[in-house]
Amino acid sequence: MSVTKVHGTRHRLSLTWRVIALSSLLLLGLVVLFSWLGHANLTRQFQEGRDEHNERHMREIRLALQRSEDSLRQLAALVAAAPHFGPALEQRDQSDILESLSPQWPTLQLEAGIDEILVFDSRGAQLAEWGEGQAQSVRPIQAWVRRVMDTEMPLTALRCSTDCRQYAAVPVLVEGQSAGIVILSRSLADVTRQAQQVSGSDVALLVTGAMPDDRGDTERHLKAWNGHLVALTRQEESLSLLRSASQQASMRELLQVPLQFRHRGRDIELSAVRMEEDSDRRSTGYFLMASDITPQIRAIGQDTRTLMLVGLGGWLAAELLLLAILLSPMARLRRLAGVLPVLAHGGFAEARAAIPRPRRRLSDEIDVLEGTTLELSSQLETLEQEVSARGEQLAERVEELARERDFVGSLLDTARVFIVTQDEHGRISLVNDYALSVMAVREEKLLGRHFDDVFSAPTVGTTGLAVPHQEERTLLMTEGRHRTIAWYHAPLPTGNDGTTARISVGLDITERKAAEARLTWLAERDVLTGLYNRRYFQEALGSALKQGQVGAVLLMDLDQFKDVNELSGHQAGDRLLRKVADTLFQELGHRGVIARLGGDEFALLLEGADAEQGVRVAQQINHLLESIRFNAGGRRHRVIASTGIALFPALGDNSTDLMANADVAMYKAKVDGIQRWHLLSPLENAKDELQERVYWVERVRKALKNDDFALMVQPIMRLEDRDVRHYEVLLRMRDPGGNLVSPGRFIPLAERSGQIVQIDRWVLHHSLQALRQLQERGISLAVNLSGQSLHDDGLKQFLADELTTSGADPNYLILEITETAAVTDFSTARGVLQAMRDLGCRTALDDFGVGFSSFHYLGQLPVDYIKIDGSFIRSLPVSADSRVIVKAIADIASGFGKQAIAEFVDQEALIPILQSYGISYGQGFHLGRPIAIEEAFGMLTKKS
Repeated sequence: MSVTKVHGTRHRLSLTWRVIALSSLLLLGLVVLFSWLGHANLTRQFQEGRDEHNERHMREIRLALQRSEDSLRQLAALVAAAPHFGPALEQRDQSDILESLSPQWPTLQLEAGIDEILVFDSRGAQLAEWGEGQAQSVRPIQAWVRRVMDTEMPLTALRCSTDCRQYAAVPVLVEGQSAGIVILSRSLADVTRQAQQVSGSDVALLVTGAMPDDRGDTERHLKAWNGHLVALTRQEESLSLLRSASQQASMRELLQVPLQFRHRGRDIELSAVRMEEDSDRRSTGYFLMASDITPQIRAIGQDTRTLMLVGLGGWLAAELLLLAILLSPMARLRRLAGVLPVLAHGGFAEARAAIPRPRRRLSDEIDVLEGTTLELSSQLETLEQEVSARGEQLAERVEELARERDFVGSLLDTARVFIVTQDEHGRISLVNDYALSVMAVREEKLLGRHFDDVFSAPTVGTTGLAVPHQEERTLLMTEGRHRTIAWYHAPLPTGNDGTTARISVGLDITERKAAEARLTWLAERDVLTGLYNRRYFQEALGSALKQGQVGAVLLMDLDQFKDVNELSGHQAGDRLLRKVADTLFQELGHRGVIARLGGDEFALLLEGADAEQGVRVAQQINHLLESIRFNAGGRRHRVIASTGIALFPALGDNSTDLMANADVAMYKAKVDGIQRWHLLSPLENAKDELQERVYWVERVRKALKNDDFALMVQPIMRLEDRDVRHYEVLLRMRDPGGNLVSPGRFIPLAERSGQIVQIDRWVLHHSLQALRQLQERGISLAVNLSGQSLHDDGLKQFLADELTTSGADPNYLILEITETAAVTDFSTARGVLQAMRDLGCRTALDDFGVGFSSFHYLGQLPVDYIKIDGSFIRSLPVSADSRVIVKAIADIASGFGKQAIAEFVDQEALIPILQSYGISYGQGFHLGRPIAIEEAFGMLTKKS
């Protein structure tokens, strides 16, 4: 019997299974170990990165606070060094202080974000302030003032209550001595925005300490931290997050170590940065930054699970190989087992170096596994490189999108316009902060409402997306006022579903519309009486003639009005004109257009009236004027008028001829003196007009031939010292008896006959002869040019020849043209004026302001002086509109570097007003009446 049979068969665990069991335990242990080490390493790296991230953001926020403080101190120093500010503060003159700093306030407020400016004198008394400040209990203003005055050194401070502000107080030095202190304050809004941009996290500004009594926002109060939130981003989510955090950690703990906690299924990290404060603080400000670290935490867990899965996969593969092979395969498996963890940690090159290339033989599973491992390492390495590159691109794109989002959000909320987006149905889907603040409503009350329901649709056009790209709509405010909004619409990019939306940008043009209406009124109205002016009347008459209407024009001239001005003064005359205008408008305003043409002339346009109706209205006018009782200066004046009636179109098919005929009829009524009205017949008009024209054309021709014209001059006085070095040349005609005839009698007919150009040349010739003698005394002469002379092609050469022949200095010659002539043919007028200036002459714009288009052309006309129309000057003491217009003209003239001359200065009371407006020169009967040039300068003129 064999030993085997004696002892029997011994059942023992196969070496293969022992190896499998032991290797399994070993491999499993290694998988667990490497997974744990990987997780711990990822967690440590993440925490170190977060710590470095938070420290860097804290340094940048503190640096931003320091930079903001330094810039505020520099701005305060610049304000303290403003021109004229120091002397004004030393004299404690509040008006000069306001004048010196008020121009800077809009720039400081808009560009530098300054919220408040305080000015104190050397005694600590406040002299001026701009903007809105914090409560006095929060900031020790007087303590700062005393400290700066004692040390003469700038001071900066930070105060938090309902908001956080930085303060900078600097001394104002005048000749080395402190004249006072200027304090500037600015909120931390810019620093808060920088904190959000730097961290990329939700940012909140927390103020700890006692809550102000007037703060009603208890929702933002965090009792656990004894503070309230001044500002925060994404309020709905951030507020609940901060409440939860306040229950888990104190503010002291949060300052030392960021808090990581779970909130609504997300991993949140909250860190805090304390702002520096003064020793006497009552509250402290903190920047709170909440970052969502959920993706990082999940990535760590995912990487750990990946390590675990890879390890388990390697273990399973090793066990399968061990089942197929024994010793040699076991060695290869051990080698593979040692390579796999390296491969799991990214050791791709090490893995490929450790596994030999398959030999040429019949391959088995281990060969396949080795080959697969090599291929996998290459693919994983390639994949890791691609993932890394894609991750960097994705991070850059996310950062770019975040910047674009923040920029668009800031742009929408800070733009001073209405910005509204609408969906394809015209419902409001977004409203910017400016629109909400102007409308004084909350956003949720507007979202989802139709655009046309909120902003009244225009009277012309359609609603919905088919409206014009530009339109005006009316907005009804809560207090009942209406505002006009100009809307500009543009389509938004079309979505994948084919829907179309649009963005609407609105500008508040309420004030501009009111100003336009006011300017329209001024352009059409006479400033003194409020009636229509000559321009509007002629346009209305021209429109009636173009439409083929019939009717009558009544032209009225007040008789003996000159006596009222001379006996009772021009103010009494102005009151009489207003009384006559009120009477005519109240009684006849419904009959037609009533206008004051100028001086004491009024006109009435009656459309559809015949001769009988025109006469009846003229008689009614006489009755109305006789009923006026006018007393001035202890005298009682009668109010009577002469009225000329001209029917159209019988007496003219254009406004010029028709007004000329009405003027002839008015003159005949004045000569008659009995019924005080005259209806001009067509035959009478033709005869009289022909005789008048032939007579005056001949008279002008003889006067040019025989030198029957005479020059007179009127002084233009410099108001500052009442010095006269400037005279205006006036023209008169001598009649056969030697009496002087006013230019109003012959100039209009000379203009119609074309003789005005010869008259202009005559005046220029004789003025230059006189100027040759006067220029040695430093006297300048101003000569008026007619509108027709602007089209005289030989004017420039004529003037050049006369200057050479006379020897007169062109610098002492001032050539004037009227504003009406300049505006009528602007291009020609500008060319002629420039040609005159090229010769060395100076230029002036006469009767400035009557056209209301002057401001547009003034900057383009090459003139040295502008003469403000006398109708505005005479009414300055009684008309607020005239004062506004004259002040505007003076300011604009000064801005264009031109000097202003006021016409019709007929009383001493006008001079202080004109000087206060910066007007340099004045001309009028009060300053000097026209006199003959020989009498004015004691000189003899030679006929040539």
